[in-house]
Amino acid sequence: MNSIAEKYIRKEALPFIFCPGCGHGIVVNSFLRVIDKLGIKENEMGLVSGIGCSSWSPVYMKFDCLHTLHGRALAQAEGLKAVNPDKKVVVFSGDGDCAGIGGNHLIHAAKRNVDMTVIMMSNYIYGMTGGQRAPTTPYGATTKTSPLGNEEHPFDMYKLVTGAGATYYARASVTHPIQLDKAIEEGIRHKGFSFIEVLSPCPTTAGRNIFNFKTPAEMYDWYEEQVAVLKPGETEAPDGRIGLGILYVDNKKEELCDVQSEKKEVAKK
Repeated sequence: MNSIAEKYIRKEALPFIFCPGCGHGIVVNSFLRVIDKLGIKENEMGLVSGIGCSSWSPVYMKFDCLHTLHGRALAQAEGLKAVNPDKKVVVFSGDGDCAGIGGNHLIHAAKRNVDMTVIMMSNYIYGMTGGQRAPTTPYGATTKTSPLGNEEHPFDMYKLVTGAGATYYARASVTHPIQLDKAIEEGIRHKGFSFIEVLSPCPTTAGRNIFNFKTPAEMYDWYEEQVAVLKPGETEAPDGRIGLGILYVDNKKEELCDVQSEKKEVAKK
């Protein structure tokens, strides 16, 4: 175990549940590097998650952790932030947990511009529950619930979340850890609703059912071919690949907890 992980990982919670080749462990390592760099202490942060492979991430870290019901992580995180406005709140979620059953909570948290950071690990499928299609599953993909091909088009998470009102949006991939670190760091620094979409390969379920990959290495090679690091100001890759980078930042919109605090002071007069 590396020195940073030694500081933050709950050894009594090991081993990780992540399958060999799963990208979620890379996300955890990236998050810990950022926390260590920013010098955030245990009592300054609360971690929240729902249900799914990605939602187990906070369980392994030495921070206060709220492990909630499927799709309810954002609602619980909003409550945590409301009573602890000075605490940094980070939500770990999957594409199914966040954009599927939790989709309504997602758009309203974005609309309210609550000061929290959401790390959504997208693997194009419901991995833990058997391989059903998710809101991000590619059109035409074969899954356990779309054996003849997915007839639904996937969400464009960038358009969905920024359209709902989020003030920070970044897209990263576990194949590009430096850019992933930057996306998480800037998301935590941002005052407002920060959303980070992380492409995280699932060799066990998506790799076998959707893409027919034989090994995790084969899947990671494919992911690297699909993405491109964007230049400043770009929101799309010019060659049609999936663009990685900080796609949107709005520092002007008021944050909900600040507005509520102002109203409380007015009500006291």
